[in-house]
Amino acid sequence: MARDLATSQRFYGAVAGWAFRPARLGEAFSVAEMDGVPVAGIGALAGDLGVAVAWTPYFAVDDADVAVDRIRERTGTIAVGPVSFPTGGRAALVADPDGAVFGIWEGAVSRDWRVGRGRAPAWLELRTRNAFDAAMFYGAVLEWATGRTGCCEVSYEEDQVVLRQGGEPVARLNSGPVELASYSPHTRPRWHVHFRVPRLKPAVEAAVSLGGRTVSDITSNATERWVALRDPDGALFTLTTSLAADVD
Repeated sequence: MARDLATSQRFYGAVAGWAFRPARLGEAFSVAEMDGVPVAGIGALAGDLGVAVAWTPYFAVDDADVAVDRIRERTGTIAVGPVSFPTGGRAALVADPDGAVFGIWEGAVSRDWRVGRGRAPAWLELRTRNAFDAAMFYGAVLEWATGRTGCCEVSYEEDQVVLRQGGEPVARLNSGPVELASYSPHTRPRWHVHFRVPRLKPAVEAAVSLGGRTVSDITSNATERWVALRDPDGALFTLTTSLAADVD
């Protein structure tokens, strides 16, 4: 959710190397692509809907109404929807019991949109009060670990609940020191997106030159380096790259 489509496209095009094409949802939407593969969507609706500028993950569901009922039954919150679109899809903007915002989407989904594959976002991260409670909620609402075709597997690895699809990690759920009533996106429960870039330093320099700013130090493990940033409107995201490729 952005305030101005052209400004967001200019920023993320320079930082992440994305190109953009119109989405079928109307003039306020665009699809970001890397090498012709869809990576993300931008909708200039934050001002119209009165919501914060933010990146929000949308999870595919078979039936939006059923998913919304499951969310309500498990003390989640429905903010918007389900809303029907002329393209045939239906969506809702919701929150889990701790207030982490996410979306659900019923309708056709291109296989190229898979998180964790190719140029797509590297992974999604849920920062929450209790990762096990969150896994129970999302497992019931989104039918994780049910054994159905195309479903995900859930495991516990290195103090994280890890969601895998086809053996590849696509989401990580982390317990931590969060404040449920906080107005700060740093401390309240939230979903956080990690975008891949070829090299970290040029991407960060581009972000700063266009009004963004870093909000963490560069961190690394045995295989990757990453850093958290805000775009000019304040949306939080993380850039990550392969440690082997990121040579200054």
